Formats: sequence, C-alpha cells, structure tokens
Amino acid sequence: MAVLIVIIGVVLGVCLLSTALLRWNEMKYNKKGLPPGTMGWPLFGETTDFLKQGPSFMKNQRARYGSVFKSHILGCPTIVSMDPELNRYILMSESKGILPGYPQSMLDILGKSNIAAVHGPAHKNMRGALLSLVSPSIIKHQILPKIDEFMTSHLSNWTDQIIDIQQKTKEMALLSSLKQISGIESSSLSKEFMPEFCKLVLGTLSLPINLPNTNYHRGLQARKNIVRMLGELIDERRNSKETHEEDMLSLLMSGVDNRYKLSDEEIIDQIITILYSGYETVSTTSMMAVKYLHDHPKVLQELRKEHLGIRERKLAGDPLDWEDYKSMKFTRAVIFETSRLATIVNGVLRKTTKEMELNGFVIPEGWRIYVYTREINYDPCLYPDPYTFNPWRWLDRSLDVQNYFFIFGGGTRQCPGKELGIAEISTFLHYFVTKYRWEEVGGDKLMKFPRVEAPNGLHIRVSNLST
Repeated sequence: MAVLIVIIGVVLGVCLLSTALLRWNEMKYNKKGLPPGTMGWPLFGETTDFLKQGPSFMKNQRARYGSVFKSHILGCPTIVSMDPELNRYILMSESKGILPGYPQSMLDILGKSNIAAVHGPAHKNMRGALLSLVSPSIIKHQILPKIDEFMTSHLSNWTDQIIDIQQKTKEMALLSSLKQISGIESSSLSKEFMPEFCKLVLGTLSLPINLPNTNYHRGLQARKNIVRMLGELIDERRNSKETHEEDMLSLLMSGVDNRYKLSDEEIIDQIITILYSGYETVSTTSMMAVKYLHDHPKVLQELRKEHLGIRERKLAGDPLDWEDYKSMKFTRAVIFETSRLATIVNGVLRKTTKEMELNGFVIPEGWRIYVYTREINYDPCLYPDPYTFNPWRWLDRSLDVQNYFFIFGGGTRQCPGKELGIAEISTFLHYFVTKYRWEEVGGDKLMKFPRVEAPNGLHIRVSNLST
C-alpha cells in the first residue's frame, strides 16, 4: 500500500510539474498583440509534435487559431503563416525588417558567406555571382553539354537490374553538380567528397548540439574536410600553369568576368551552396517523377512521346541541345506537377530584425516567421482536384507566373538555380524514358515529412524499352 501511495504521489507530482511548466511557458510568451497559439515545453517547445505530425500538426493549429498562429518549433519562438497574401508580402519584404531565418545548424555548416546567411549588399553580390554562373547563355553553351554527357554515362548500364532510384538520383545530382563545378577534376574529387557531403547534409537538418556522434558534430567535421578539399583544389589551380576548361570554379576564381570579386572563403561557401541547394531538390524531384510516371501510364505515354519525337529529329548518339531542351513543354509541366504534389519544399524561414506589425499582429524583434507554403499546393481554388497528378494543368495557364507560385521560393530569394535544376531533371528524364521501361519491386514506403524520402530506398526493376 505504501509503495502504491508513493507511485501515485510521483505521478501526481509529475503531472503538476508538467502543467506548471506548460503554463509558465505560455505566460512567458503571452505578449500583447501576438497571434493566438500554443508554445509547448520550455526549450523544446512543440518541435517534437511538429516533426512527428507534420502537416497534421499545422492543419490542427490552423483549425484552432486561424491561418496565422504562434508556436515554438525548431529551437525558437515562431510565427507560422499559412495565409497566401501574407506569405507573398513576407517574401517580398526583405528590405522592410524581415531577413532569412534559417536554423543555426544550417548556417554553421553551410558557412557564413552562403547566400542564405547574407543580406543587403553582400546578398546582392553573392546572388549576382550565382546568377552569372547559371545564366541562360552559360547553361546553353557550357552547362547543358556537360549535363548531357554526364547523364548518358550515368544511365548507361541499368538494363536488367534492380536499382534503388533514390540512391541513383542522389548520386546523379551530386556528381553532375561536381562536374559542372570542377570539370575533369570532379572524377578524382568525387570518391572522397561524396561521403563527407552526405554527413554535411544531415548536419544541417539537426539540432545544433555539438556533442560527439551527433549529426550536427559530424556535419561540422564534414564541412572542415570539404573546405580542405576545395581549398586544395583552388590552390592547385592557382599554382598550375595548365589551362583549365571554363567551369564554375574557374569563373568564380576569375570574379565572374571581373564583376564579382570573391575571397577563397566566399568561393568555397558558394560552391557548397550550389551543391547543397541542387542536391535535395534535383534528386528528390527526379525520384518522385519516376514514381508518379510509373503510377500514371497516360502521363508516361505523353512524356515518352515528347522525348521520342526529339530523338527522331536527331542522329543516333547526338547530344541534346538548347532547342531540344526548350521544346520540352510537357516535361516542364511534369516537373512542376511533381514538385507541387510531392511538396519537396514545405516552406521558408524568415526572422524579424525589429518589432513589426503583420496582419494586425505585433511580432517581436528576433522572432522567426515560418512561411508555410505546403497547403497552397493543395488549394482547390488554385489547383482543381489538387491531389490528382495532372501535368496538363500547367499547359492550360501560366501557373508558374501567378502570385502564389512558391515552389522555387519567392521575392529576391527565389532559387537562382531554378532553370539549371529543371535542365538537369529534364535531361535525366529524356534518357530514362527513351531507353528504359521499369516496374516497382514493391514493399518500399515513402515519407512526405519533414523530408520527402524513401527510408529503405525505392527499388525498381529496369529493362530496355526496345525489348
């Protein structure tokens, strides 16, 4: 009986303490003018619920508090906006007291000069350098031939194999980018680079707790190794009397036609940014396009028709050129629809640099704003029958220029590599659907939050299209 009383007492004590902590945390953030919402536990907030429940957590909070509410997620107090008009205003208002608000782990590992960390004149300079690297002229004359050469090689030996398309597209995204950045030297760099880069990516998506065996600690160590590798490559080029082909690294080292002079540290952070930003979006969009095409034979038939038509106009073995790429109207629609339905990017983070009023609410200085764009992708007013994979919707009207098209970000922070990413995915799909047919092996599961991924891979059996 005494033991039972002690157990009951402990349980009651824990309940009372938990209630007191929750109430204390709510009182701490109960400032006049803030949106309604809950803040969860001290320090941890509602991060666990957010990561576990994902979109359901957001929908439940919106049902209780409206399209703008407060929470404590990802390590700090946050205003979540699911209002399309407000989201558009926030993304267009960098000069009005709103700056990028990415997690500290991401900023630490990607570097202080990465484009997500800088603002004002520094951001203008960095963005200008990046845009110069991926201008339509550069893609047309320099990058597309490299992408074509890489894809023909990467997809050359898949016949009669069971492959993990998730792993193949990850390798594709990273190795293709390395080739664009460092040309012929990418082959010697890639073996040591790839495992370190994977650790770096995991580190940016972790809590910034620098203890041994944590993803954050491994990410920081991976960054050091990658900085060393890239620094050695820059030194070798500088000391070499050989003439190197014109690639992204040579352009960055020359100041991109002497318009954007960058230090070695800034060059390295730019390279890491290029690799990081393309890796997740290109690989995941490519994987999900393969998945959706498998599940929707009519879409695959239309896509294959477009690409076989391109091949009929060319001699066997001829590479894709700029005119071929620009003619891929349905392919572009497939990529947009894949990005929309899979929701590769759930939203973007901003933070306030001063107290400001948004939609009648007063947001304190230093608070993070989560511009949550996921639900816009499934708005039936914008996308009729939104949960159906229907690339034709992108051919009917210019959805990619409408006010709520945030698949590639918005405002001055819209992804500078958007066109490059589309060119890579388009080239991959061209060689994949004109060479192969495939079927899923089965049993693989997909997760849609917090990242789109197949935890155990996405396995397909590949055979030649002509057999």
